[in-house]
Amino acid sequence: MTDLLSTLNPDQLAAVTAPASALVLAGAGSGKTRVLTTRIAWLIQTNQVSPMGLMAVTFTNKAAKEMLTRLTSMLPINTRGMWVGTFHGLCNRLLRTHHREAGLPQLFTILDSSDQLSAVKRVLRGLNVDTEKYDPRKVQSFINQNKEAGLRADKVEAWDPFSRHLVEYYAEYDRQLNREGAVDFAELLLRAYELLSRNAMLREHYQERFRHILVDEFQDTSRLQYLWLKLLKGEESALFAVGDDDQSIYAFRGANVGNMSLLMEELGIAAPIKLTRNYRSVSVILDAANAVISHNEGRLGKDLWTDVGKGELIRHFQAADDNEEARFLVEEIQQRRRDGDAYIDQAVLYRSNAQSRSIEHALFTAGIPYRVYGGLRFFERAEIKHALAYLRLAAFQEDDNAFLRVVNFPARGIGARGMDALDSEARAAGVSLWAAACKAGKKFAPFVALIEGMKSEIVGLPLMEQVEHVVARSGLLEFYQNEKDGEDRVENLNELANAAAGFAAEGDEPTLEAFLGHAALEAGEHAAAQGQDAVQLMSVHSAKGLEFQTVFITGLEEGLFPHDNSRNEADGLEEERRLMYVAITRARRQLYLTHAQQRMLHGQIRFNLPSQFLQEIPENLVRSFSFRTAKPAPAPAPVRVANTRAENYHPRPVPRREASLPFKVGSRVNHPKYGEGVVAAYQGQGADSEIKVIFPKIGDKWFILEYARLSALA
Repeated sequence: MTDLLSTLNPDQLAAVTAPASALVLAGAGSGKTRVLTTRIAWLIQTNQVSPMGLMAVTFTNKAAKEMLTRLTSMLPINTRGMWVGTFHGLCNRLLRTHHREAGLPQLFTILDSSDQLSAVKRVLRGLNVDTEKYDPRKVQSFINQNKEAGLRADKVEAWDPFSRHLVEYYAEYDRQLNREGAVDFAELLLRAYELLSRNAMLREHYQERFRHILVDEFQDTSRLQYLWLKLLKGEESALFAVGDDDQSIYAFRGANVGNMSLLMEELGIAAPIKLTRNYRSVSVILDAANAVISHNEGRLGKDLWTDVGKGELIRHFQAADDNEEARFLVEEIQQRRRDGDAYIDQAVLYRSNAQSRSIEHALFTAGIPYRVYGGLRFFERAEIKHALAYLRLAAFQEDDNAFLRVVNFPARGIGARGMDALDSEARAAGVSLWAAACKAGKKFAPFVALIEGMKSEIVGLPLMEQVEHVVARSGLLEFYQNEKDGEDRVENLNELANAAAGFAAEGDEPTLEAFLGHAALEAGEHAAAQGQDAVQLMSVHSAKGLEFQTVFITGLEEGLFPHDNSRNEADGLEEERRLMYVAITRARRQLYLTHAQQRMLHGQIRFNLPSQFLQEIPENLVRSFSFRTAKPAPAPAPVRVANTRAENYHPRPVPRREASLPFKVGSRVNHPKYGEGVVAAYQGQGADSEIKVIFPKIGDKWFILEYARLSALA
């Protein structure tokens, strides 16, 4: 026990050894994963629970694997069979174990997002729906939002004919998936919740089994996830949640930051245990992060600190336009590499993916290798999805989505007319497409024979050989080998077999069905390429959980970061500020903040004021630069400069508070005709200056500042 606890700081020790349910408020870089893993090891080592008597929930498979790896380095235990995984992964395991009670076939299929969209399109086509009026993607979103809120179609309120039709499509979609023995991602959690809700015996069994439930990234839990955790927690069990309300940035995915306060209230937790010592960043960066986030109301509250030293001042650069901003980034990246920072240790963050164009162009022109983090995922590549569809059909022929994906790929002469006829026959008979194809005659006979042959030929083979056989037998390998640019796709197909081998070596159940479930769950995961020395480009959302020696936060302008959309949400501006907090705390040693006086975005030139987040950082933490000839340009043409290193810029402070402007962006004003409004933006200079005000009743209005007739409201 001494070895486990001896290196913890006092706050970490208090968290690890908490006697019952607890909420740990873990700041960025404070050793959250270490605390969570050590807590598990300590509970096992002190005989408070067996490895099979606890459940640990994470938000990514990568985090779950890291937790298990650390655990085996702490204790000589076998982690196989432990309930450690994501919400979706654990719900999948629960439903596989109790498929009959859940009303599912044993080999039910998991639909990823694209397969789900295909299923929605088939429902709409079967109901003769006008897809111009009812966009399949919006119908898909409607279904997922209600499932994630715990609502079946018969519980969704419909207020008009349009919403009543959406409810009808939702109900038909559920009926179709039930016929096919398939579930989507949102269904995994909803059906697992319903299973435990209605089956008292099963619920009590798991409440008795899991005496300790541990949850990572608790600030990102949704309403339904929180309710599912509450169902699993028995009266005698402890719920140990770790999170950071200052890093809750996924409201658009259903995350509810209020779950943290709710947990404290419902479990009688008097106060959270706070981890505030940061092991990542220098104090200048932490002081800036603390200052920005302090403007949010309703926080549980904490200030990060470190003893690693003050560090260099934050560098703030004001560019004339986005092209100059990009050239500044290039020069600084090159200089930092000359100073010893590898490219891979430098990250460029942006609020909107559309910002990356000018940055990528500048990096490419300068010959600097870069990687856009969050590119196409392995299991989402077309050739992999085709191979998985063949594998799914070999395992479970009733899978209509898999059938549709590969029935004519590689091409075998089955056209749209033939498929429409088959679909009509299947619907009329109330059977799957496969069952209809078996009776459809010679047009589908070769495909039916191919799948039946695969099914019988892979029986008894090791998992890796099953995958290799199906990939070769399907014709995919030959097809891509004959493609002009098919080399990478062939390598990916070969890698799928390697993935199967790795799964078989590590998994508890090395079956084809289990591997297909794993592949569906992994489709949403992505890790940066190993060993590639390249500058990392990514959105701030993608940067969550990562850290770099040097971080550039770009586009810090009103309307961009914070984003315009934040003004339409109740918690919008505070979530944007949490996003800024996340961005700042990604930096270990050096932080750059940049903005442009004008920017080409979405095909338009935008003139924005510097972000209010810049004003929230104390001036003594920042060294500001602007190019000596930089001024608002009349056209988007780039300003040519010989050298844009920071040392060649005039080190005069850029005014970060617009003292000459009568109202701050975000302040409340009154207009004699339009009433109360909020200042949103300024543009232009001098006599041509204009001010944009948002009025709740009439929308946006632009005024010439000199004649605006606006007065400040307290």
